[in-house]
Amino acid sequence: MIEKKHYKTIVLSDIHLGSKYSKAKEVTHFLKVYSCDLLILCGDIIDGWNIMRGKKAKWKKRHTNFIKQLLDIQHKTKIIYVRGNHDDFLDRMIPMHFQNISLVKDYIYKSGNKQYYVLHGDIFDTITSNFKWLSGIGDIGYNILLWINKLYNYRRIKKGLPYYSLSQEIKGKVKASVSYISDFEKNIAAIAWTKKCDGVICGHIHHPEITYYDEILYLNSGDWVESLSALAEDEQGNWQIVYYNNCFVQESPANNPVKKIAI
Repeated sequence: MIEKKHYKTIVLSDIHLGSKYSKAKEVTHFLKVYSCDLLILCGDIIDGWNIMRGKKAKWKKRHTNFIKQLLDIQHKTKIIYVRGNHDDFLDRMIPMHFQNISLVKDYIYKSGNKQYYVLHGDIFDTITSNFKWLSGIGDIGYNILLWINKLYNYRRIKKGLPYYSLSQEIKGKVKASVSYISDFEKNIAAIAWTKKCDGVICGHIHHPEITYYDEILYLNSGDWVESLSALAEDEQGNWQIVYYNNCFVQESPANNPVKKIAI
């Protein structure tokens, strides 16, 4: 039995509801275990690309259950939904406010004497922004990697082993992928500086991270396809990455950035 825990703020991103690789059941359970005053949904919550592709995208009951969970908790939790590139079909509705839920393109989050620029992050991905057809090809390749990851974890579960993201491991060893992640982090931290913010909160690249770039705190919530991770802020303003792994939750040390890099 997992003891329920309350945070000031929780950030989730890249759930990709509508994709067969979405861990919707796990993230719904996560929100039943962890409550918060503010929930930031940092883009790609709904995978419109897969839904519109139609052939292999199926909306499952577990995807609906996640939406129901949001509607249940919004009575006590303020929800900010920042649209991503996979849910860019929401653009025509932005900005929109429904009860305690706000749909926005980006957001300034103020916490104590600090403020954070919140966005999905696809604005810095030139391929995603300007060449959707090419991005679609990359998306197909990514789905193949996720298919391999699914088979790998099926075998692990049969052996009684916990979930392990093979796809994250592969990407972490590919030089081009490592370079892309590093460049993404630096660029997005730089834009937070131009916004006169102390930090930036984003998703998009499915790589959870807490890192300082000069004086800018870079925070990425990861995803619910590979890493099954979230960002959590306590009442003192300390941030940590929280991982979900086979029905138990693993917390990283609070306010402990891995590295500090000059831009």
